[in-house]
Amino acid sequence: MLEQIIPFLTATILLTLAPGPDIIYVLVQGMANGKKHAIITALGLVSGVVVHTTLVAFGVSVIIKQSETIYLVIKCLGAAYLFFLAYKVFKSDPEIAFSTEGIKQKSLFGLYRQGFIMNVLNPKVTIFFLALFPGFLWEPEGNTVLQFYILGLIFMLQGFLIFVLVAILAGSISKYLQKHRNSGVVLKWTQVLVFIGIGVFILV
Repeated sequence: MLEQIIPFLTATILLTLAPGPDIIYVLVQGMANGKKHAIITALGLVSGVVVHTTLVAFGVSVIIKQSETIYLVIKCLGAAYLFFLAYKVFKSDPEIAFSTEGIKQKSLFGLYRQGFIMNVLNPKVTIFFLALFPGFLWEPEGNTVLQFYILGLIFMLQGFLIFVLVAILAGSISKYLQKHRNSGVVLKWTQVLVFIGIGVFILV
């Protein structure tokens, strides 16, 4: 079990730290409205993970139980999708752009709801979970639904802790990124290597 959990946790931490719409939104909220609003936004974002985990857990578990061949195909497709994401990041602009313009202060519940909806209505998250999670099951013949939920909980906890840290340090992080423009290049290549590394791990 730990042989799968440790690399999964490592991979998800690196992926969460890489600049994406969720972490940038938390950072911007922290800059514009303070850490409390950013933390509530983060809570909404990670709450949405429950929905995606449920869809993947019950959908994929049934398929895995039916055929080992189908399970292998799912893992191969997942690895291929991660390689595709690595290629997309490789071709993308490394510059990290964020602005507080147009960010209005909302109620805490409004921010939680917006974060939750942002995550739930993003079909790319479900596709990403479908690509990532099956490759880290430690007992495909066992209770896969439980295993998916354990992976989902780990994903939520590490994501929330990192988002909270970003919320608290929003001012310092934004100043650092503006001062060190090459940070985007480092984070870009980190993403590329992580996507490729996870894809290879899933295959082997």
